[in-house]
Amino acid sequence: MIVPLSVLEFRDRAAAYFGGRIGVIDGERSLTYREYAERTHRLASALRGLGVQPHDRVSFITYNTHQLLEAYYGVLEAGAVLNPINIRLTPDDIGYILDHSGSKAVFYHADFAPLVERIAPSLTAHPAFVVMEGEPQGPATHEYEGLLAAGSPDEPPAELDENAVAELFYTSGTTGRPKGVALTHRTLYLHALQAALALRISDADSILHVVPLFHVNGWGAPHWMTLVGGQHVMLRRFDPAALLALVERHRITHLLGVPTVFNAVLASPALEQHDLSSLRYVIVGGAPSSPALIRALEERLHVTAVVGYGLSETSPVLTIALPRQHLLTTEPPERRLERQATTGWAIPGVRVRVVTGEGRDVRPDGEQLGEIIVRSNVVMEGYYRDPEATAAAIRDGWFHTGDMATIDDEGYITIKDRAKDVIISGGENISSVEIENALYAHPAVFECAVVAAPDDTWGEVPVAVAVLKPGAAATADELIAHCRERLASFKIPKRIEFRDQLPKGGTGKILKSELREPFWRGYEKRVH
Repeated sequence: MIVPLSVLEFRDRAAAYFGGRIGVIDGERSLTYREYAERTHRLASALRGLGVQPHDRVSFITYNTHQLLEAYYGVLEAGAVLNPINIRLTPDDIGYILDHSGSKAVFYHADFAPLVERIAPSLTAHPAFVVMEGEPQGPATHEYEGLLAAGSPDEPPAELDENAVAELFYTSGTTGRPKGVALTHRTLYLHALQAALALRISDADSILHVVPLFHVNGWGAPHWMTLVGGQHVMLRRFDPAALLALVERHRITHLLGVPTVFNAVLASPALEQHDLSSLRYVIVGGAPSSPALIRALEERLHVTAVVGYGLSETSPVLTIALPRQHLLTTEPPERRLERQATTGWAIPGVRVRVVTGEGRDVRPDGEQLGEIIVRSNVVMEGYYRDPEATAAAIRDGWFHTGDMATIDDEGYITIKDRAKDVIISGGENISSVEIENALYAHPAVFECAVVAAPDDTWGEVPVAVAVLKPGAAATADELIAHCRERLASFKIPKRIEFRDQLPKGGTGKILKSELREPFWRGYEKRVH
C-alpha cells in the first residue's frame, strides 16, 4: 500500500487524539487542537471562495501569530502553496517576492498596512488582500476573522500530490535577489518525522516560537510539534523579559533561537526573576555558537544546551549536537560540552559529508577544512523558477551548502565559516568564527563579529567589531592580548572597533555583509 504523504495528517492526528488540549496560545487567546483544526478547515474554504486554485501561492506578512500557524495547514488543505514573507526585508524585496511567486492572495497584519499600501500599486499581478486584526481599507477587501466565519468547516480537502510544492520560503537575498526555496508535501512530512525523532519530543512538550515562522520553515516546529500533540506558544516580537515571562507562565520545555537571542536572554535583568524549571532543551542555530555560550546556558538555565544546524533548502534541520550515551561514559565531562558546541551529527534520514574542492572527503581529524554537502529527502525540490541556481546548488545528487567545516572521528561536524566569510590572508585561510569564539570567551564581550578588511601587504586581514556587556569595560588592546593567548599570530584581529549594537536580520542573525561593506568602500573588487 502506498499512501501519499501530507503534513495535513499531523493536524488531523492532533485533533483526533489531543482535541481537548490547548494546542495554540497567542497572547490571551488559546485554541484547543479541535478549535485550531476547525479554523484551518475554514481558512481552506475561504481561500477557495477568494478564487485560490490548487498550486496558487498565498503569502502572509505578519509576526508569529496564530493566524500564520493556521496557514501552515489551511493553505495546504486548499491545495495551495504557503509563502510566509520575511517582514524585515525591504519593501522592494517584498514586492519582488509577491511578483516572482505570483501570489494569488496576500494576508497581512494590520501593523503592516503602510507597507502593503506602498507596494500594492506596483505589483504586476493583482492579488486579493486580507487584513488580520484590523479593518479592511486600502487594498484590503476582506478581514481575516470575517473570512473564516463565512468559510465552511466541512469541505473536503483538495486531492494532494505528495510531490507538489507545499511551501515556499524566500532566502534573505544578501547576495542578490531573494531565491524561493520550494518544499514539497513529501519533503515536509519526512522532515517532521526525522526532526521529531532527533529532537526527542512528545505531547508533554511545549515550544515558544522565538524563531520567526517565515524563517526556514520555522525550523519545522509547526509540523513536528503538531505531529506529537505538543503545545505551540507564539512570541510576536522578541523581548528577553517577555520571553522569560512566557517560559514561566506556560511551562515551556523547548527554546530554539540564534546566538544573539540567547546572549540577550542571559544578559537580561529579568533572568533571575522567573521560574524556568520547565525548560529541558535549548537549541542554538542559525549561526555558529561559541562553547562559552553553550556552557553559560547550561549553568544558568539548568538545561541541556546544544547546537543545531540546517538551511532553508533542507527544511531545515540536518544535524544536532545532542550527546551520545556511549560517549558520555567513555569521555571526560568537559568533552561533552565541547561536542555540544559543535555543529553536531546528522539526524536520521540525512547523509552529510565534508569534502574538498575536488569532491574528496576530508580527513576525519577535526582539522582539515571542506564544504558540507548533503543528500536527503529533506532537501528542497529546487529554487522556484530558477533552474540555473538549482543546478548550481544540487550537483551529482548532493546539495552543496556553502558552509565550510571540519569533521572528527565520531562524525561531529564543526562549521568554521560560510565560504564567503573565510578570510584569506597571505594565502592562509582564517575562520572568522574561530576568532569570534576567542573573543566571546572574554567576560566583557556581549556580541562580536569578525570580517575581512583590505590590506596592502596581506590582501585582507581580520578585523573585529564588538559590543561590550552593560557596565563592562575593555580596550581594543586588552581584547587583542586576550586573543593572542588563544590564537595563532596570523589569526589575531588587526584591529577591534566598538559599537553600541550590531546590524541583524529578521531572525537576529548578525549581518556581516553590512559590517564588511565600509572597510571595502572605494575598492574596485574584493580580494577574494
